[in-house]
Amino acid sequence: MSREAYELVGIGLGPFNLALAALAEPYEPLTCLFLDENVEFSWHPGMMVDGATLQVPFLADLVSLVDPTSRNSYLAWLRDQDRLFGFYFGEAWHVPRAEYEAYCRSVAERLASCRFGCRVTAVRRTALADGRDGFAVCYDSPDGLRTALAANVVLGIGTEPVVPGSLRAVCEAGGALVSHSAHYLNRTDWIRAADDVTVLGSGQSGAEIVLDLLRGWHQPGRRLRWLTRSAAFEPMEYSKIGLEHFTPDYADYFHALPEAVRDQLLATQGRLYKAVSCDTLAEIRTELDRRAFPHGPASTGVTLLPGMEAVGGRLVEVPDGEEVELEFVHARTSTACVVRTQRLVLATGYAQRQPRLLGPIDAQVRRDARGRPLIRRDHRVVLDGTDAGLYVQNAELHTHGVGTPDLGLAAYRAASIINAVAGREVYRLPERTAHTSFSPAAAATADPAITRVTALPAQIGRARHAQRTVDEQRQIPSQPEERRDRRPSSAHFRAGSAAAAGGDPDRLAGPAAAVAGGDPEPPPAGVDDPAAAPEGLD
Repeated sequence: MSREAYELVGIGLGPFNLALAALAEPYEPLTCLFLDENVEFSWHPGMMVDGATLQVPFLADLVSLVDPTSRNSYLAWLRDQDRLFGFYFGEAWHVPRAEYEAYCRSVAERLASCRFGCRVTAVRRTALADGRDGFAVCYDSPDGLRTALAANVVLGIGTEPVVPGSLRAVCEAGGALVSHSAHYLNRTDWIRAADDVTVLGSGQSGAEIVLDLLRGWHQPGRRLRWLTRSAAFEPMEYSKIGLEHFTPDYADYFHALPEAVRDQLLATQGRLYKAVSCDTLAEIRTELDRRAFPHGPASTGVTLLPGMEAVGGRLVEVPDGEEVELEFVHARTSTACVVRTQRLVLATGYAQRQPRLLGPIDAQVRRDARGRPLIRRDHRVVLDGTDAGLYVQNAELHTHGVGTPDLGLAAYRAASIINAVAGREVYRLPERTAHTSFSPAAAATADPAITRVTALPAQIGRARHAQRTVDEQRQIPSQPEERRDRRPSSAHFRAGSAAAAGGDPDRLAGPAAAVAGGDPEPPPAGVDDPAAAPEGLD
């Protein structure tokens, strides 16, 4: 078995570890190896929907926000393709997702440290030749079994699709009738062969699938249904100040908070990273309005219904095969209903993959009260009994906040890891990155009028924060006071399942069909289905 020695080994080659490889390349003392089991760079291939763009500007590439002069930048890639003038005149701030993947693939193919077709089978503790604690990374390569020795390992193993527990049985039994959004393009032909399709989940992935079906599949006689357990089909927060939640400054602030406060805060921030871009929602609205002429919203053949929690599902036989029958509860109207559909697409998000390959090392990981790894500000996992460095990328939402899955922080995080591993400032990082001061202590460093910043007793601070969280949940964020009580009297948005049954009589049945009226009160903003925009997933 071949054995090689490195300072750092990265496991997984999504955009985040690729950013690390790209920024590590010019720093020769940092010998690196990056391994991925895929045969080439691939980034959410099942969601490369025509026309889909990144939700972040092109500067959120692999390197630019740390080293804009790097040959691994997006602009350098355009220059190599003689497309820089076209990009300049096109003024495209948000680039096509497929083009971003092609850029990343080009960088990965050029970097000698990146090896594809290599499946890591185990990571073990070991002593290195210089006496330091380290790791032995065992992997299968096209040339056979190999072992890489390293003082530091960086896990960038990405995410995996999530299926709600109430739908796992029907998902397993449904075969081709049920698909996750992660595999949408692989099953597009089969999905479009149906006359009735239901999309469940109101994140960016679900919205893009709905828009794609509206444009390329939906026609008179076909029924498209978009359901979500969220209180509304909410737009992503994209204000210039709101975006400062995706800065290193905010990560500093969030990381310093107590664990319980971090968890409470995350529960209120779905619109920052799990909602839908305003442009996508506007395009969906345009398609719906076009279909509504001249007979109104009820004639579109499209059902939009929020507040629907899936509680079960099964396959039912029909004369020409099988269909999926889903059971829902609409809590706000205290009703239940059944939805029958020919195809079900679950846009229900992703979850962090569990690094099962760590074996005995997993027992040395120090964990919080909920069993999650403790992760330092420099993205290093806290390990007991060893000085070896285990780092993570896109596994620290609970410790670093909403910017964790965002491509805009990829270069900064990679540079932070490089500086930590090197033990010196390889890359100079900015001291301040936001106009917002997220704590009185931070504000006091620049504002002499803010003084006597003292810590409250823990129980008082927790009580005040808990009350504030309750108050926030009673309101719709980013919506003027005078608009909170407005309800559409005629719209594509259906406030309750009874209203939806009026426009979809063959597909919605049960107690809801007998209920008249809509939601008795304006719905507060809810946390979206557990889906994140693909751009935010490594």
